[in-house]
Formats: sequence, C-alpha cells, structure tokens
Amino acid sequence: MGDEFIVETRSLTKEFKGFVAVSDVNLRVRRHTIHALIGPNGAGKTTCFNLVTKFLTPTKGQILFNGTDITHTQPAAIARHGMVRSFQISAVFGHLTVLENVRVALQRKQGKSFQFWRSGECLNELNTRAEELIEAVGVAEYRDTPAGELSYGRKRALEIATTLALDPEMLLLDEPMAGMGAEDVRRTADLIRRVSANRTILMVEHNLSVVADLSDTITVLKLGRVLAEGSYAEISDNPEVVEAYMGSGHGAAGHG
Repeated sequence: MGDEFIVETRSLTKEFKGFVAVSDVNLRVRRHTIHALIGPNGAGKTTCFNLVTKFLTPTKGQILFNGTDITHTQPAAIARHGMVRSFQISAVFGHLTVLENVRVALQRKQGKSFQFWRSGECLNELNTRAEELIEAVGVAEYRDTPAGELSYGRKRALEIATTLALDPEMLLLDEPMAGMGAEDVRRTADLIRRVSANRTILMVEHNLSVVADLSDTITVLKLGRVLAEGSYAEISDNPEVVEAYMGSGHGAAGHG
C-alpha cells in the first residue's frame, strides 16, 4: 500500500440474507486528507462506513490500515492503533460536565478506563489537557456545564473533543452535520477543518455544500458500488452522479 494511503479496502462486499449492500468497493484514503463518502438513499455508504470502522464484518474483501490487515480486528483494538469513530448520535455523558466528559476520555487513552473512583488529585492532572481540548473545539465557556444541557451542535463539538482525547491518527465522522441548523453547521465545519491538521478524516455526510467546502476527495456510491471518485469539481461534472442524485428525488439527503 505504501505510505500514501492510510486506509485501503479491497473488493469490500457485504451481503445481508442475499441482498448485496456493498459490492466490490475499492476505497483508498490518502493520508492527511479529508475524504467524504456520499450517495443517494440506499447507496450503501453507511454500511461501507460500518465495515471500515469494524462495526460490521465483511462478507468478503480486505481492509488495510497503515498497511496492516484489520479485516478481522475488533473496533477497540483499532481505536488503540489510532483509528477512532465519532458516532452520529452524540455519545457524551449528559450528567457529567463538559470538562469531566473530556477527562473520562483522557483516562481511556491512559488505559484507566472509567475509573470514577480515582482521587480528585489524580484526575486534576488531566485538567490541563482537557482544557486545551475544550478550548480547541470552542466549548471552553461551558467547562462546568452538564453536557446534557448543551445545544445539539455544542454536544457534537464536545463529542469531537472526547474523540480527540484519544489522539487518533484517523478520525471517522458519521454524518457530523445531521440535525444541525446553519450556524452549528458552519461552526462544526470550521472545527473539522481545524482538527484535520496532521490527521486523516473519513466522513459520511449528506450536506453537499459541506462536502464541497471540506473534502479533498469524494467517493460517490450508488447501489453499493463506487459510481465516481475525485474532487468536488470532478464529481459534480459527472453526468452519472448528477443523474443518481436527481433520480433520488431529494439530492444527497438520506442514509445509505
């Protein structure tokens, strides 16, 4: 694979009781880029994402991460190697403050998973890094606010902070803009651009203006196969891509 690509899939295929959701997908994600996976309803993009992040096992094919075959590796082991997924549903502890949420994630990075009984002094050692992270994602002013009281967009920012606490080499984002208003979309897009420095990001996203703005490379799926790949200018010029989206009735919205 070489150093150029951090993730590569080879003939990735997933069948569900005879239905082929993903068929012979060869995906190559270039290191230190933002790569978007898009497609109309039923395109297979979510299934493909779940295969790469190991929440589904492929029927056939291979997945390589940094040149190592991870096809049969557990998600937790992959996270330890530097590939971390951020979920579409906000995965934060609502009863804990913003700072406490990030500290919990930092404990996981240290291998001290969820030891809530550790002394306050031990946890305070993590405060400096936690405060750097909440500053980086723009929620420092909510440091002592329970996460459950945050707006939807700020919860997503906090979730990205907890993901960054694991110091991932590669960040996988599942529809980061889902359910957001325009202001939160703009703020989250800025955040993704900032955190992409020295990292690789693979995201499934249906907001095409965000995809156009952020992505270096876009892979378009249709009916479980790769329809096109390239820059936004290249794929938006592709008649098959235009037809796939026009034919779906409402653009790129929807989950595949």
